[in-house]
Amino acid sequence: MSLKEQLKEDLKTAMREKDVVKRDSIRAINTMIKQIEVDERKDLNDEDVIKLIQKGIKQREESISQYKAASRDDLVAQEQEQVDVFMLYLPTQVNDAELEAGMKEIISQVAATSMKDIGKVMGMATKKFAGVADGKRINEMVKKLLG
Repeated sequence: MSLKEQLKEDLKTAMREKDVVKRDSIRAINTMIKQIEVDERKDLNDEDVIKLIQKGIKQREESISQYKAASRDDLVAQEQEQVDVFMLYLPTQVNDAELEAGMKEIISQVAATSMKDIGKVMGMATKKFAGVADGKRINEMVKKLLG
């Protein structure tokens, strides 16, 4: 079952169970998918959908930080609930030990020795860890290992 089909089935289930948070979160994902498919006239595969979901999570996390700054705890909770639902549709994220081991391997492959080589390392790492680690975590690990 593709990710889009899974979303469709989960939406039906959420509507039957009157799970408003899950229903609205899945609708938000479906809206992002439809917008891209209509604008670019192409059918999205699972990899594209995962990238969209990651983008949605990033947008919501930015909103959360702004809401926290404005002391809007009600909106922080609402956005966090959506992030939690979005996370259900991402592949299992790698833990820090797996990320560090993979990064050390990449660093040795490209013979990186200092922060000047961060571009080479990031290029390979974002491809290798696409979908299982976000760019921010990858960047922090590279800085930790090279810095």
